[in-house]
Amino acid sequence: MFTGFDLTHITVNGVTLRVRHGGDGPAVLLVHGHPRTHTTWHRVAPLLAQEYTVVCPDLRGYGQSTKPPTDETHTPYSKREMANDLVALMKALGHDRYHLVGHDRGGYAAMRLALDHPAAVSHYTALDVVPIGEALSRCDANFATRWWHWFFRAQPFPLPETAISGALDQWYPDPPEHMGTESWLDFQESLKDPRTIRAMCEDYRAGLGIDRQHDEADRAADRRITCPVHVLWATESDLPLLYEDIEEAWRPWVQGELQVEPLKSGHHIAEDAPEELAHTLLQAWSAVPQR
Repeated sequence: MFTGFDLTHITVNGVTLRVRHGGDGPAVLLVHGHPRTHTTWHRVAPLLAQEYTVVCPDLRGYGQSTKPPTDETHTPYSKREMANDLVALMKALGHDRYHLVGHDRGGYAAMRLALDHPAAVSHYTALDVVPIGEALSRCDANFATRWWHWFFRAQPFPLPETAISGALDQWYPDPPEHMGTESWLDFQESLKDPRTIRAMCEDYRAGLGIDRQHDEADRAADRRITCPVHVLWATESDLPLLYEDIEEAWRPWVQGELQVEPLKSGHHIAEDAPEELAHTLLQAWSAVPQR
C-alpha cells in the first residue's frame, strides 16, 4: 500500500498529523472524509504520483493524528482549524500552492481552506458534498431522514459516543475486500480508540454550529472561492436524491469557473472508482496552471 511513499508525523498548529507523501511534480493535497483515514486514497494516490507530488494526511481527530481537547463551541474541530492545519502541513513540506481534493467531511475542511487561504489553492475538487451552510439552509424532512447522522452525532457528549462505541460493527460495516485489507485494518485500529469516536462526533457538532456560522458569515460578505472548482458527485450515493440541481447548490459559493459532473460510484469514490477518479482529476488539472 502506497509503494514509494513516505510515512511520517508532522507537528503543526498545535497538533501532530500523520501524513503520507510521495511522487514528483506539482503538489496535490488529498483530504479524506468521515470515518476514514488517509489510507482511503491508497488506490488513487499512486496513480496521481506518476505526475504529481501527492500528500495524504489524517485530519485532526482521525486516524493517528492528534485528538485535541474540545470546548463548548467545538472550535478545535471546526473546519477552519482543520484548514489551518493543512496549510501549515503543506508549508512544512515545502508547498505554498497546490491542487486540493476533499471528500465528505474532508470536503468541508478543503472548502474552508480554499475560502480562507485562496493564494494556496490552484484548483479545488469537492467529492460528493455540498457546502455545510448550503446544506443546512436547504434542510428539509428528506435531508433530515437521509442524513439523520448529522444530527445524531451532534448530540451532546456522551450519548452518540456511547451508542457508536457499543456497536462499531453496525455503525461501520465496511468490508475489508471493498476498502483493501491494509486500509481496512488501519481504519479498524482507529475506531478502537474512544478518542477517535469523540473527535468524529465533535466534527459533526462543529458542523452544526461554528462551521455553519463561518459559512453564513462568508455568504453575508459575499466571500466565494476564487480558484476553479470541480464538483464530482457519486451517482449511487444519497446526494442526487437530496438535490435536483447540484450545480445550483454550489454556484453561490464559487466566484469563477465551476464544473459539476457525475461519476458512477458509491459515496466512497476513492475506493469504488479509483481509476476513474484519478483519470478525471488528471484531466481537470491539465487545464489549470499550477502557478
